[in-house]
Amino acid sequence: MSDASFHQRTLDRPVATRGVGLHSGAQVTLTLRPAPADHGIVFHRVDLPGSPGIPATASFVVDTALATTLGRGEARIGTVEHLLAALSGLGIDNVRVEVDGPEVPILDGSAGPFLYLVRSAGIRILEEPKSFVVIKRPVTLRDGDREASLTPCDRLRIDCAIDFRHPLVPGQALSIDFSTTAFTRELARARTFGFLKDVERLKSAGLARGGSLENAIVVDEFSILNPEGLRYPDEFVRHKTLDALGDLALFGHPVIGHLRVTKSGHALHHRLVSRVLADASAFAVVRARRRELERLDVRLPDFALALESL
Repeated sequence: MSDASFHQRTLDRPVATRGVGLHSGAQVTLTLRPAPADHGIVFHRVDLPGSPGIPATASFVVDTALATTLGRGEARIGTVEHLLAALSGLGIDNVRVEVDGPEVPILDGSAGPFLYLVRSAGIRILEEPKSFVVIKRPVTLRDGDREASLTPCDRLRIDCAIDFRHPLVPGQALSIDFSTTAFTRELARARTFGFLKDVERLKSAGLARGGSLENAIVVDEFSILNPEGLRYPDEFVRHKTLDALGDLALFGHPVIGHLRVTKSGHALHHRLVSRVLADASAFAVVRARRRELERLDVRLPDFALALESL
């Protein structure tokens, strides 16, 4: 891992795209702009007076029904998880995210278009070191047969398991050691999915108004309705892992720890992040400094151990 991996990153230039919101059905323009060191990821509703800003951290989560929604005062921005996963996947720390509507556009239902957007803007390495959230002791939450936990680890590792008791969405599991390469190859293109039997119920509840076969996998009782089929044989669990990575970004810094999620979702992810942040003994925020990089062989296991002495 090079020294650049331990320095904060932003974009080299602004970049924009436009698309429909999955749940709102609104046409929305999304603009990503470079931001200075220690700015973090901050969303702005530019269609509202004063363009109110909403930091992408757990304390600003206001809804987790089928997507993660951030809010501050009257301003809300929904379905932020795929964009946050892409920014996390490329190690981007600082961005001003401008949205002129209530929801981030869904695009093709994966993080792939956001990955392309960031790469087309270019990545600028800043002088300031990154900060990391290091998990120091296990924290586990259970809700019936659902479970989410974070435990100490020498890297970011995610284990995800799902079971929808459906012949086309059976029990699936994925374990992944995080890296930009692994994210790009294994997770980024995995799309959100839903069941045809739920579509009318969701739309009557004001959700999924922008959903289509162009931005989601749709499954009926016996088949996948998308004519192109799946991008991965286990695309369902890969997308759930992508969602978990996006929600993990709400720590506000890259995480060094082992995330395990079983039949989980946005609500349990958010509860887990909030529970860890509420317990000062469960984590430490540490800053990667050049003197540590020079002293260490820059292997993440050694680096993670050295952080505890800072």
